[in-house]
Amino acid sequence: MGQLRRDPIVGRWVIVETDLPFLPENFEKEEHHWSGASCPFCYGNEDKTPPEIEAIRDPKTKPNTPGWEVRVVSNKFPALQIEGDIERRGVGIYDMSNGIGAHEVIIQSPYHHKEIPDLLDNEVVNIISMYCRRAVDLKKDKRFRYILVFKNYGPSAGASLEHPHTQLIALPMVPKNPAEEIEGAQEYFEFRERCIFCDILRQEIQEKIRIIVENEYFIAFCPFASRFTFEVRIIPKVHNSFYWAMSQAELVDLARILKDILLRLRLVLSDPAYNFIIHTSGLHNDESLAYYHWHIEIMPKLARVAGFESGTGFYIVWTPPELAARYLREVEIEEGGK
Repeated sequence: MGQLRRDPIVGRWVIVETDLPFLPENFEKEEHHWSGASCPFCYGNEDKTPPEIEAIRDPKTKPNTPGWEVRVVSNKFPALQIEGDIERRGVGIYDMSNGIGAHEVIIQSPYHHKEIPDLLDNEVVNIISMYCRRAVDLKKDKRFRYILVFKNYGPSAGASLEHPHTQLIALPMVPKNPAEEIEGAQEYFEFRERCIFCDILRQEIQEKIRIIVENEYFIAFCPFASRFTFEVRIIPKVHNSFYWAMSQAELVDLARILKDILLRLRLVLSDPAYNFIIHTSGLHNDESLAYYHWHIEIMPKLARVAGFESGTGFYIVWTPPELAARYLREVEIEEGGK
């Protein structure tokens, strides 16, 4: 018999298969097929993208030329556009506004075939520091209420270009998923006067069975009520509501643990497609928000969401988080991380 588990933050129920759990080899391996067309993100093809917004580059080089390490451009096919006014309005019982926002692409490195696990630690630090720099810049725009950083790896996860990149979208409202987290965390805080994420960290550290790896500033674990099989959450040990408030030491530790976890997923699950997202507090909230704790959610694409999940909001997790964490924790990683 499977288990029903409740997420203590948002109240979502999931079904965890415990009697006949799937092993890593039971999941179908996804072949990453790409178009093979000329890559606009590659080094030397800077004229094939929209103009550069910001970059980490050799100071002797000019924008939109080679010499960069991390490069940010507008999405060529943006979901939202930065120009214009929001103009919120009602049409009968329906609410709508203009599609105002920012949609940027963070080209992670000049290397076409090097994902985060293949890069040096300082190269991953550059990527994460760019996430922070773009958020600090965009939050100055008073139209924006939320900034979402997300990565799609593999076609089934929504990636349309092979060259490693991350996307960032600034929105004029707090979207539903993080809004539910923020609301659930606030309710918990009002009742217990503690951050629920900090309490989860304390319990995971005490029980240890779902922790994969940790360092001085971060813990990576499989959530008790995971939505997706082999889902991983990375949470800072130091309470903070916004990822761009990290210290340099935290940046370095986050780069190491993110690189480590993505490598473990690659080795255990034969390079699965995945999404990762960074959840932070809404921009209108105070920087020292006591009840919300920013974090990264990594979600491998191992099974399709079907009618039951869509109709009920329940998720079926085919490998218990405790077992998934054990596989990820015990996988052998060669010295040097490759």
